[in-house]
Amino acid sequence: MGKYLIKSLPYDKLLSDIGRLLEDARKVAFKKINEILVKTYWEIGKQIVEYEQKGSEKAEYGTMLLKRLSIDLKTNYGKGFSRSNLQYMRLLYLKYPKRQTLSGKLSWSHYVELLSVSDDLARSFYEQECIKENWSVRELKRQKKSALFERLALSKDKKSVLKLAKKGQQIEKAEDILKDPFVFEFLDISDDKILNETDLETKLLNKLSQFILELGKGFAFVSRQYRITLNNKHFKVDLVFYHRILKCFVLIDLKIGSVSHQDIGQMNMYLNYFKEEENMPDDNPPIGILLAADKDEILVEYATGSITNKLFVAKYQLYLPDKKLLEKELRYLLSERDNN
Repeated sequence: MGKYLIKSLPYDKLLSDIGRLLEDARKVAFKKINEILVKTYWEIGKQIVEYEQKGSEKAEYGTMLLKRLSIDLKTNYGKGFSRSNLQYMRLLYLKYPKRQTLSGKLSWSHYVELLSVSDDLARSFYEQECIKENWSVRELKRQKKSALFERLALSKDKKSVLKLAKKGQQIEKAEDILKDPFVFEFLDISDDKILNETDLETKLLNKLSQFILELGKGFAFVSRQYRITLNNKHFKVDLVFYHRILKCFVLIDLKIGSVSHQDIGQMNMYLNYFKEEENMPDDNPPIGILLAADKDEILVEYATGSITNKLFVAKYQLYLPDKKLLEKELRYLLSERDNN
């Protein structure tokens, strides 16, 4: 009889409810511990900087100080006080001199990743995205490696770049969802491997969560090979998403080579069809993106010149971009905009 009661549904619910309470408590405790840890490390960084300012300011002295501190703190308090960790504590205070600007949502591991970003604008952008989008440390690392800030910033004016750095990515219009290039390094495809468009589409959908992370916030997957029939002729849109923020369909066609004017015309037809046949009354006009390995800027300019639909052509690449090159290009563009 007792055995039967233990296996009954009410007992299962009791066990589940207790488990949920414990999980919630652990999450709160972990968050609180992380918050205390970050604040404590900030205080340690402050004390190190203030000690340095009262003594020698030579770089070699600072290095000797951190080495000695590391040895003594590890002896007295155990792990967590390597010289590199102490350097980050010191840097945390220097980059965030007001402790109240530290976010309780970010762990020490998040801050270590953020502090490794030397550019203040880029660091501010990644910090805001971590807070707003609840990026894990792994997601933060990937977005840093893919030079997300530089890829978004290169298409903006100086005022928009500063806004991007201060507030993170804000989706207000169709152009805000574009990156050029999109980066699909997570597919682990070598440059010399021959792919067709179906292969690329399948690989992207096999890693849908990473693909959506690269597309950006707001994307929800709807369908692949979405069928459109016109006058007994069948057409298929490679990928269809719905954007929750812009409240519209986003149609994506993949091209292994360069985009042709026929590709652009076909996408325009898809957009007109969705606008008339698929949109609900409260949906905004659809957006079309042709993702290609290459594009001819002049051809794209002429082919899209009279199109009223939101149709964009962007490149993708299968490897991480040269981040230093993008940083150099962004610095040049910002200086040019300053001079104009």
